[in-house]
Amino acid sequence: MKKLLLSVALLMALGLTVTSCRDTKKEEAADAIENAAEETQDAIEETAQDAGDAVEEAAQDAEDAVEGAMDDAKDAANDAMNEADEAVDKAVDGAKEAGEAVEDAVNEASDKLTGDE
Repeated sequence: MKKLLLSVALLMALGLTVTSCRDTKKEEAADAIENAAEETQDAIEETAQDAGDAVEEAAQDAEDAVEGAMDDAKDAANDAMNEADEAVDKAVDGAKEAGEAVEDAVNEASDKLTGDE
């Protein structure tokens, strides 16, 4: 009977040892899975943040490009308007000179007709 009790105690001790090792392995596996999930979540959040930053930077670059294009268009329109003003001024001056030349020719012809030379 003593051997039977010792054998049962030995089997129970081995059973608990094996079972406790299995629990440790399960806990280690659960910890590893939890750590992997946390690292994955951190990586996803970092990637999302990087993507958001890239979108904001691209939007800012696009806004800067549009503003630059608008400034260039405004400058070109102002240049064209100034050139048109200059052309109109030249045309007016030319018309005045032509009018003065016609007036001089009329006066000269009038003087010849009246004999006032």
